[in-house]
Amino acid sequence: MKRFKVLAPLALVLVSFGFSVKSVAPVPPQDNFCSISNIAFNVEEEVVFTVYYAVAGIYVNAGNATFTSKLETVNNRPVYHITGEGKTNSSYDWIYKVRDKYETFIDTATMQPLKFIRNVNEGGYKKYQNVTFNKTANTAVTTDGVYKVPACVQDVVSSMYYARNLDFSQLKPEDKIPFSMFLDNEVFNMYIRYVGKEEIKTKYGKFNAIKIKPLLLKGQIFDGGENMTVWVTDDANHIPVRVESPLVVGKVKIDMMSHNNLRHPLTSLIKRK
Repeated sequence: MKRFKVLAPLALVLVSFGFSVKSVAPVPPQDNFCSISNIAFNVEEEVVFTVYYAVAGIYVNAGNATFTSKLETVNNRPVYHITGEGKTNSSYDWIYKVRDKYETFIDTATMQPLKFIRNVNEGGYKKYQNVTFNKTANTAVTTDGVYKVPACVQDVVSSMYYARNLDFSQLKPEDKIPFSMFLDNEVFNMYIRYVGKEEIKTKYGKFNAIKIKPLLLKGQIFDGGENMTVWVTDDANHIPVRVESPLVVGKVKIDMMSHNNLRHPLTSLIKRK
């Protein structure tokens, strides 16, 4: 039963890739996560992923996650309302049922999160968290209290959509992209390491991709270190198409399986499977 716990942090794996808590050297100014224009994703975009889990080298379809975006208003400010939902397949629910939902409300002008909601149900464990970011006072207000946060802090979902707008062409292999993230009433100093570009074959097809490697926190699921690899499309969309990582028990592989209303043509696709 324990092996299926890989699905419990499903949405978190997809949107944050388990980024490490470490300090890093300065990087190019574009990567300060303080202000950027959205040129990567579209309103009403939908991207669907399938999660495969393997123990003896045989991958099985164990769950899925869907990310959608809408244009809404929060405190009279236009926001991108991004929702990420992850769940186990019904055939696995009797073993370890997961129904996770993450939501972020991102200021369209600055790509900074104004609100974050986490509502998870994992094997009977339930957790609900509602966070409001006060960008004037640099605080995060939760049901547990008020916490001081950096001026440009992200949440686990907004960080992915912000990162999709980075100009990877300005980076060199081994460059690190740092940012801060607020989760579970704590601020984590994170970074992504840019590896380079390569072709990748997925369940969807063959892509020209940008390859990045986050450092992982050691915990119940991950061993820690640079074991996870993420590939995003080498086009203007920058959508993740493959995530791979060994786990404490087994391995996980996450593939993009469908998309709707992308902002740009999927020019990175070499061949559809």
